[in-house]
Amino acid sequence: MRILLINPNTTRAMTERMNDSAQAALAPDVELVALTAEQGVPYIASRAEALVAGTTTLEMIARHQHGMDAVVIAAFGDPGLIAARELFDLPITAMAEAALLTACMLGPRFSIVTFSRALVPWYEDSVAAAGLDARCASIRVPDVGFNSVNDVQHELEDHLVALARRTVEEDKADVVILAGAPLTGLAARIADRVPVPLVDPLDAAIGQATLLARLRTRPAGAGRFARPGAKPAIGLPPALAAWIEHR
Repeated sequence: MRILLINPNTTRAMTERMNDSAQAALAPDVELVALTAEQGVPYIASRAEALVAGTTTLEMIARHQHGMDAVVIAAFGDPGLIAARELFDLPITAMAEAALLTACMLGPRFSIVTFSRALVPWYEDSVAAAGLDARCASIRVPDVGFNSVNDVQHELEDHLVALARRTVEEDKADVVILAGAPLTGLAARIADRVPVPLVDPLDAAIGQATLLARLRTRPAGAGRFARPGAKPAIGLPPALAAWIEHR
């Protein structure tokens, strides 16, 4: 099985970290093909940036989908997820939805801990889109800044642990999601410091992509995710234009 992992931001070091972290949880018969966006922003922290990244995600899937069994969009907030499911026939998962649904299987109420206050409105939208507002105990962010997004999980580790504990003690969270691609791998490292399950969104997204690929369900031929009819595409990247035009 081959899973295409798309990092829709432009930070290659983040892609490498996610790829390295994911290897420990991959099934023996699964190969992860990790790619980084060639245009966009170093890390996505707003709705506008997510919209830009969503277009890039669609183009990357169109260009690299052949020979793949599933796709993972490796950004919390899931840029392009719904559009990608509508457009392509592969199973597609993404970090926010996968983490939220996984958290709901582990406990009645979850909290999200992340590293930047700028992310909160976008993440609130993700919770609402999943229909899970009633199960979200809180979204918490450290009151301190960081120097580098590449090193943020190490810079803020103690602060993030303290916040995770507070969500349990004060917000009554049963599960904590460590949100944001730069925090990939942190859950495993701090699991023994927080008294409830921690969800790593990348592990959740890859695990669910693997399961969906194994289920071998047919692509939607009707309903909300039926592929749109062909139409001319002007000025789009060639692979995406060809897919939209059904060529």
